[in-house]
Amino acid sequence: LERPFADLQAAFYSIVGLGSLGARVADEKAACNFIKSHVDSSSVDSLFYAAQSIRVLSGCEVTISNETRELLLAAVSEDSSVTQIFHAVGALSGFGLPLASQEALSALTARLSKEENVLATIQALETASYLSQQADLSGIVEEIEDLVARLDDLGGVYLQFEEGIETTALFVAAAYKLSDHVGTEPAMKEDQIIQLMNAIFSKKNFETLSEAFSVACAAGSLSQNRYHLPVIIVPDGPAAVSHHQPILRLQVTNVMSQPLTQASVKLDYAKSASTKATVLQQREFALSGDVFELNFMNAKPASGYYDFSISVDGDKRFIANKVELKVKVSTEVGITNVDLSTVDKDQSIAPKTTRVAYPAKAKGSFTADSHQNFALSFQLIDVNSGAELIPHQTFVRLHNQKTGQEVVFVAEPDSKNVYKFELDTSERKTEFDSASGTYTLYLIIGDATLENPILWNVADVVIKFPEEDAPSTVQSKNIFVPKPEIQHLFREPEKRPPTVVSNTFTALILSPLLLLLILWIKIGANISNFSFAPSTIVFHMGHAAMLGLMYVYWTQLNMFQTLKYLAILGGITFLAGNRMLAQKAVKRALRCCH
Repeated sequence: LERPFADLQAAFYSIVGLGSLGARVADEKAACNFIKSHVDSSSVDSLFYAAQSIRVLSGCEVTISNETRELLLAAVSEDSSVTQIFHAVGALSGFGLPLASQEALSALTARLSKEENVLATIQALETASYLSQQADLSGIVEEIEDLVARLDDLGGVYLQFEEGIETTALFVAAAYKLSDHVGTEPAMKEDQIIQLMNAIFSKKNFETLSEAFSVACAAGSLSQNRYHLPVIIVPDGPAAVSHHQPILRLQVTNVMSQPLTQASVKLDYAKSASTKATVLQQREFALSGDVFELNFMNAKPASGYYDFSISVDGDKRFIANKVELKVKVSTEVGITNVDLSTVDKDQSIAPKTTRVAYPAKAKGSFTADSHQNFALSFQLIDVNSGAELIPHQTFVRLHNQKTGQEVVFVAEPDSKNVYKFELDTSERKTEFDSASGTYTLYLIIGDATLENPILWNVADVVIKFPEEDAPSTVQSKNIFVPKPEIQHLFREPEKRPPTVVSNTFTALILSPLLLLLILWIKIGANISNFSFAPSTIVFHMGHAAMLGLMYVYWTQLNMFQTLKYLAILGGITFLAGNRMLAQKAVKRALRCCH
């Protein structure tokens, strides 16, 4: 809408569109001069664009002559189109010229009965908003309900006319403009208004200036009318809280992102998404500047996701004022009671246990072989509350320092929420490809609700497999490499039948031809009409060549090769045959004349 004016219509779209959004053009004086220099006093459309534009600009006036006024009044006629009546009435209203509203209404109603399309009806709504309230506008107001019935429902989410978003937005703007003018609530339900909003504001970029103008007008009407005020509730930043950031902040605005600071925002309830337990309910958000705030961490919620039900009150016009919001409560994870040990398989020797504190690495190395296993145990807690945690991702990764091979295991908690991992070389040799060596042990802990995901180098583990199980060559192995390309194997073609079968079939096919030759020899063939003209010879040779091509196709060629040769032979044969038939027709005509 802020682009330079290309013509008077573009200036109208920009000036009035920005005015609907509560904005102004950058240079109003230059805009006024542009309108004065481009207005055509003999064009009703041009006068409409000028009149509506100067209503938005401050201190801009256009002088109207009596001839121009008569032109506009003459256009308010049953003989004019609805668009012409709309522009004429809009121009008269914009210039502040007197108008017989009842006569204009009669002309509009009569013309509308002849133009029953959606756009004409929308223009009739806006035309009626310029007329005096003393006129009986009820018939035009009823068109709002009829237009709502003509909207297309797209999956229960969008409502729009088949003409597109531009027409839909113009309808919303015109409906509220007329409803405010006559003091009657528009015949639209709350869910219909929400679906209209979804359709109108579904695009961020607009192809034409007129489309942007229509959406701006709809936004202005939905933000400033006497009956319906849609509420937009969105988090101010991420919908997440933690002990470091305990306050949930919400922006409550109209469709033009203007804060509704007079509203009252309340948390109806907050339930855990996993347990469905209610942790907080019936709490008011406090206004801080233009944002509403609630300290949710005062309820001491456990980490996880919570379903919030939020309602906004304070104005009877509010619609779409109840929303469901998913909020994340984050925390920090701590690792405690980390024990590393080697356990003798026959339990003849007591386990050797070493306790390690995060984030330090254990001193020395641990051994796992055919005689002893390596074991790891630990617990995870919420650093802020001390409660036990069960994150979604807890892995033990062993990285071969020589080959780069990586083996990952999932660490599972027991009934007491103690994580345990034990490495038995006889059971795990497949995962390691029986590759002995020194492995670095990492502990990986992650979760969407953790502020401090952990990758901890815990210790070095020397893993020894029996020599008879060791691979002949130790190669570097990394699971994070491209996989070998898949080579597709197509089905092999079916075998051809034996030669005896194909020859027998060919003989049976050719037997009628042999019979024809025998009958020709016995009875005699009449070839007196055969012409030895070049076209005749080429035609019969081409026909024979195509029959021969069928044989070659059967024995050697594929379909695509055959089609290529057939196109060449067929073209030549067609031309020769056409020439041959033309010559025969000429001879027959000459014979008839004689």
